[in-house]
Amino acid sequence: MGVFADTHRGCAVENRLTEQVEAPVQPTRSARRGVSLGVISVASAALVLGVIAASGWWTLRTHHRAGVDARRAQVELVGELMTQTCERTLGEGDLTAVLSGVRAMVAESAARYTLDECRIVLGDGTVLADSQASQISRSIPDAWPAIPGADGASAEEIDGRVVIRRPLKVTGKGDAVLELSADLDSELSQDSTAMYGSIAIALGGIGGLLALRRLMERRWKSLGAVGGVLRLAASGGGGRGSLRLSPSLGPEAAALNAIIEERDRLRDEGGIARCASELAAGSSAGSDLGGALEAMWQGVVVLGHDSRVIYANGAAGVLLGRPRGDAAGAPFSDLTDDEPLRAAAQAACSGLSRNRAELEVRRQASRGELTILRATVRHLPGERAAALVVVEDVTQQRMADESRNAFVAQTTHELRTPLTNIRLYVEALVDEGDDPAVRSKCLNVINTESRRLERIVGDMLSVAEIEAGVMKLHVAEARLDGVFEELEADYRALAHDKEITLAFELPPKLPALEVDRDKLMLALHNLLGNALKYTPAGGRVTVRVADDGPALRVDVVDSGIGIKAEEQELVFERFYRAKDKRIAGITGSGIGLALARQVIRLHGGDIGVRSEIDKGSTFTLTIPKPEAAARAAA
Repeated sequence: MGVFADTHRGCAVENRLTEQVEAPVQPTRSARRGVSLGVISVASAALVLGVIAASGWWTLRTHHRAGVDARRAQVELVGELMTQTCERTLGEGDLTAVLSGVRAMVAESAARYTLDECRIVLGDGTVLADSQASQISRSIPDAWPAIPGADGASAEEIDGRVVIRRPLKVTGKGDAVLELSADLDSELSQDSTAMYGSIAIALGGIGGLLALRRLMERRWKSLGAVGGVLRLAASGGGGRGSLRLSPSLGPEAAALNAIIEERDRLRDEGGIARCASELAAGSSAGSDLGGALEAMWQGVVVLGHDSRVIYANGAAGVLLGRPRGDAAGAPFSDLTDDEPLRAAAQAACSGLSRNRAELEVRRQASRGELTILRATVRHLPGERAAALVVVEDVTQQRMADESRNAFVAQTTHELRTPLTNIRLYVEALVDEGDDPAVRSKCLNVINTESRRLERIVGDMLSVAEIEAGVMKLHVAEARLDGVFEELEADYRALAHDKEITLAFELPPKLPALEVDRDKLMLALHNLLGNALKYTPAGGRVTVRVADDGPALRVDVVDSGIGIKAEEQELVFERFYRAKDKRIAGITGSGIGLALARQVIRLHGGDIGVRSEIDKGSTFTLTIPKPEAAARAAA
């Protein structure tokens, strides 16, 4: 009982390990203090950064304003000096003789002082001199017109530029105006550039300090967490999950996790070894542990150092095909003919492999049925027991996986076909849509393929509902004449394209039924679609409806390839497809008939089949009328 309890605790710990989410270690006081210091340091750095940024902004703003004022004063001084010089020069002698000198002075001043505009203009717009020679007027009037309001100078700032107008009183000639304009920000001093550089260096330094602080903080956090785990483990507290650290804390955390996992693994192996030793000694024949192992559906085999069976429970004998009484003392190689499993067991028994090994063994029964076993082999450190082999049947799981994968592949292919057809006919409609015949054909194909696509998606949703056990009917009164008219419209074009005769034999009057119309259409679509799919060109498909007393019977008769007698019930299983080689190139998911039968059985009816190879098949759908359904429910 002590061994059993120890093993039970080990299993419980292992189960909790697989289910729990990694929990962080509770922060210690030093860790909290480290966090507080980190917050204070970050806040201090942010404050310093803000002070530097504010000081730099104010300094740059003040420097910029001083530069603007100096630039404006420079332009005003240039204007004053040019005014005096021009008045004196233009008033001396012949205008033609002195004008070239004035123009040269204007051009030189504009270049030297980086003026955007520098010119002398008369009252009628005549340009005497300009920094751009192309703007100078070719003819100069003898009499200069007076300029109203030209007695005073003006200076103004417009969009970051200073514009100065100064009047010229030229003796003996008249009035003129000197116009100057310059960009106030055109020249940045070296002091500004140096200041910008100093601020950038300071910001970069602070950023580097913060990055270094962040790096060191992560390091401190990792070491603090490791220390906390070690203190917790030393005090005997914390389960397996609470001692694990997040890998994001760095290599120290990963190394500590590996050490903890190795410690737990050794503890588990010790418990298993004690259980195996007890079983090997035969002291647990009537114990609770022996009874528990016998009740397990997994096979448990304990091997000695010589690879002989020390203990095997009943499930192991069934799964490996060897009675438990014959297994005891026999070499493990007699229990299985799978060479990889034999080699893994031999390596575990000899101690060459101390890691757990998982293998899949496929066995073919005498009746041809395939059985898939998953075997787990593990080394046991013990005096007598050397290895533990656990065997379980995973046939259904693997078959379900394979069926699901096949279903996904087939469904993907079936979805691609209508989508491709829709795309091709849309392109044809765009290119040749002016032709009424082409347009009509394209629209018909697009309508047919979209309905087909809708049916495929409906089948997939129905499969999901069946697997979840939530498929329900939404019953209402349905007129069957509309159902069969829609069915004929959906498949008439397909039958014509395959050169198959499609006939509907309906009674003069069809009754109304209380059914789920959409689900009934799904079943009929699958029956008729299969009949057309597996009937070769030149064949015939007939939908025959009969009012058969308490039930309505629908026969879907085809002259197709037929179904073997031994497969006629199997075709109603999900994902099953007949083994006939002739259908290898025909797409299908293997769920249509299973869905159809499931739907009709939910209505209280059933679907059956009669078929002969190369003579065709008849699928018969029966669904009770409202009166019969009510009597059956009562």
